[in-house]
Amino acid sequence: MSAASKPSPAPRKIPVCVPLLDGHEERYVAQAVRDGWISSVGPAVAAFEKGFASWCGAAHGVGVSNGTAALHLALRALDVGPGDEVVIPDFAMVAVLFAVLYCGATPVAVDVEPDTGNLDPARVAEAVGPRTKAVIAVHTYGHPCDVEALRAATAGSGAAIVEDAAEAHGAEWRGRRAGALGDVASFSFYANKILTTGEGGMVVTSNERLAERCRYLRNLCFPLDAPRDYFHEEIGFNYRLTNVQAALGLAQLERADALVERRRATARRYAARLAAVPGVRLPIERAGARNVHWMFAIRVDPERFGATRDELARELAGRGVETRPFFRPMHVQPPYLRARPDERRSFLVSDRLAAEGLYLPSSPALTDDDVAYVCEAIATIGRRG
Repeated sequence: MSAASKPSPAPRKIPVCVPLLDGHEERYVAQAVRDGWISSVGPAVAAFEKGFASWCGAAHGVGVSNGTAALHLALRALDVGPGDEVVIPDFAMVAVLFAVLYCGATPVAVDVEPDTGNLDPARVAEAVGPRTKAVIAVHTYGHPCDVEALRAATAGSGAAIVEDAAEAHGAEWRGRRAGALGDVASFSFYANKILTTGEGGMVVTSNERLAERCRYLRNLCFPLDAPRDYFHEEIGFNYRLTNVQAALGLAQLERADALVERRRATARRYAARLAAVPGVRLPIERAGARNVHWMFAIRVDPERFGATRDELARELAGRGVETRPFFRPMHVQPPYLRARPDERRSFLVSDRLAAEGLYLPSSPALTDDDVAYVCEAIATIGRRG
């Protein structure tokens, strides 16, 4: 075959995120199957709950079916319901909004900090009122919120601080880990999260009453320490985590620190290669924070870069590089507008983040060569623009 007739190499494919399952995952899951512990009862569930909560620096973990369920359960355990208001970031995954609406409460979105995408404490202070029951502090893309500033912003209101730490396994603020910063926290273990069980989530707290309340609500309100007589005093939820999922989680937990460091190392490689590219704004790590970079989230200034965020994403896709745009703000989501039909405030920061933001491949198994390929593509596209 002549050189001219040789088939061209297959295009390179770099997915935005795939899990790394190179520890004891297969062994532990197989053991659960062999032992017949495949539902929500089994030794792995309790071990994973205890181990993950301890890793976070908290006393109690309550495993559930997914991260949205964890956030909903945390709010319900706080007795959030109709007539209550919950302050949420305008820039966040829509599950935050849905969890509030599931409770029948009213979401109150506030604008966010331009450098972290987290709740702006000054805007929170303006939004807190007599009906405020909770504030959901989302640790956006792995950078922890300044929960101390949020507590100061809510002082005297009685509002609980609920961490949404779905993207922030292992993140730290002033030496304390996400999950132990607020009154209660929710985690997701979806396949793209730093620790994964495929699907799954957990409520983490050091408040024993909240933990017991979550355990009661997640299992259809069956009494916790009484014979099962199928009498249910309240509306409960079928939010259980399976023993098979927990077995997977235990294997991930054994390597939790290493999995966190992989994301941080990838972020350092991206930052070093993209620092000199005009118009690309890199994620930050504030003094006192440990950003775990769930996803490496950049912002694109179209004038300086020479292309818009969407144009860059299309060009990268043509080179086999998968990306994702930033979340859309709450104030443009129809469910939010139906809950707050008189909303007239502006959200300049979250609008800009949504227009300019793009996160890059962040798999834990991403190689130096993968990062170099992505960064060179970005630089080339920018120069061409």
